[in-house]
Amino acid sequence: MARRKRRHIRRPPPGAAPGTLVVDPSLPPPALRVMQYGPEDFVERKLEGPDDLARVLTAPEGGGTPHAVTWIDVDGLGNVDVVARIGELLGLHRLSVSDIVHVSQRPKAEDYGTYLFVVLRMPDPGTEDAGDTEQVSLCLGRNFVVTFQEQQRPGDCFEPVRKRLRESVGKIRAAGPDGLAYALIDAVVDAYFPAVERVGDRLDVLEDEVLERIGPTTLRRIHGVRRDLINLRRSVWPMRDAIGTLLRDHSNLIGDSVRVYLRDCHDHAVQIMDLIETHRDIDASIMDAYLSGVSQRLNEIIKVLTVITTVFIPLTFIVGVYGMNFHTEAGPYNMPELDWRYGYPAVWAFMIALAAWMLVVFWRKGWIGSGHR
Repeated sequence: MARRKRRHIRRPPPGAAPGTLVVDPSLPPPALRVMQYGPEDFVERKLEGPDDLARVLTAPEGGGTPHAVTWIDVDGLGNVDVVARIGELLGLHRLSVSDIVHVSQRPKAEDYGTYLFVVLRMPDPGTEDAGDTEQVSLCLGRNFVVTFQEQQRPGDCFEPVRKRLRESVGKIRAAGPDGLAYALIDAVVDAYFPAVERVGDRLDVLEDEVLERIGPTTLRRIHGVRRDLINLRRSVWPMRDAIGTLLRDHSNLIGDSVRVYLRDCHDHAVQIMDLIETHRDIDASIMDAYLSGVSQRLNEIIKVLTVITTVFIPLTFIVGVYGMNFHTEAGPYNMPELDWRYGYPAVWAFMIALAAWMLVVFWRKGWIGSGHR
C-alpha cells in the first residue's frame, strides 16, 4: 500500500483579519446548479455565474408560491470572488464565507439568525480509502438552501436527493427548505455506513491474514485501517454534536415535523460512531495479535538457535579436549585414546550418540517439535 500524500491546506496568515478569504487554487472553479420547486412545480438549470443567480433570486422560476424552495448547489471553491459574490447575494456573514472557502473546518452548526450554517465532512464515494472526506457547507434560510462542495473528485452523495426531487418521490417537494436541509444532512450521514462497512471488510481480511502469515505488508495494512478510522472518527464525532446542536437550539427555521427526522439522523450518527469505536477496538486487537505473532516467531527462532547451541556445546568441549597437544610418550595419562586402533571412530560415535540423546530429551520435553508432551 502506497503511503497517502498529505494534502496541504491553504489558511489565512497568522494575525489576518477575521473573514479573510484564502482559497486552494487546486480546487475546481465553482459550478452552479439551481433547483426550484414546490408541491406542484419543479425547475432545474445550471447557471453561468453569480449574475444568473441574482436574476433567479429576484424573479424565481417555478411559480414563486409560498412553499417554493430554492436549492443552490455550488460545486468547487477555486474562485474566491464567485464564492464571495454568492455570499453577498444570499446575505451570508463574512465569517460563514470564510469557513466555506477554508476547507479544513471541524463539523459544526451555527445560528446566524436569518440562516443556519452547518459544516459537514462527506465521505468520498470515488475512492476505496474510507478516511478521505470533503467539506460540505450548508446554509438554511427562509426559502433557500445553499450547499458548497470542495469537489476534489467528481461525484457526491446528494444524487439520490436530486432524483427524489425530480421524480417527486415521497413528500420531499411538499416540505419546506428545512425538509431539504434534513434530506441533505441525512444523505451525508448515511454515506458513512458503506465507508465503515468497507473498513469492516478490511478488518476481516486482516484477521485471517494475521493468523496465516506475518509480514511488513500486513503491518502497513493494519496502520492504514487505523489511520482511516481516526479520520472517520474525526469527522463523525463533531458531526454528531452538530446535529445535536440543531436539535437542542430550537431555531424557528426548523419545524417540529422535521425535528423528529433530525432526531433519527442523530441516532444514525451515534450508530456510526459506535461502529467506528468497535472497529478501532478490533484493529487494536489485530495489532496485538500481530505483535504476539512476531514475538512468538522470534521466540521460535531463539529456541531453535538455543537448541543448536546447546547440542554443540558438549561436542565443542570434546573436540577441544582432543585438540590439545598432549603426547602419549610423556606419560600414561596423556590421552591414551590417541593410540587406540578405533579411537577416532569411537569419538565420532560418542559425539553423534550424545547429540542424538540430547535431541530426544528436548523432543520428549516438548522444547522442539509440535506441541508439548
